[in-house]
Amino acid sequence: MSRRPLLFLDVDGPLNPYAAQPERRPEGYTTIRAAVRPGRPLRVWLNPAHGPALLALGYDLCWATTWMDTANRWIAPVVGLPELPYVDFGDRLFVERPDGVHWKTEAIVAYAEGRPFAWVDDEQGAADDEFVAARHPGPALLHHVNPRLGLREGDFTALAEFAAALRT
Repeated sequence: MSRRPLLFLDVDGPLNPYAAQPERRPEGYTTIRAAVRPGRPLRVWLNPAHGPALLALGYDLCWATTWMDTANRWIAPVVGLPELPYVDFGDRLFVERPDGVHWKTEAIVAYAEGRPFAWVDDEQGAADDEFVAARHPGPALLHHVNPRLGLREGDFTALAEFAAALRT
């Protein structure tokens, strides 16, 4: 078993700044049209520099996205990541909880099995922090990413500092 922390990656928000102005692709990003659902292809903006930067952080990467295993086909090759494991949300996909905890949170904590982790997403909040603190015995960083901007230098710095603190 790896001694490195896990890094759970959401796609839409952190890697695909979907909330950016629709007519203005952010600098450094490329556009793909992903036919992941029947009908019109989904426009996705991805930054090819993100994969190498994520790999350099010292984590074991894992998808934590509604894309699940399809992220390996559509997202990973464009951003320069290898095929990654993923959290299978199964029948909990988009199922809202009455306590305000994000529908991904419980599955992410279960997947981590006590291992230190960071989770980048644009939807977690205070209820998720409380849930993780109460149910996850290891260190955890729930890092919110602005879906208008995607991952930026400050986000990579925060992730690197968390991983470095675990090594000391």
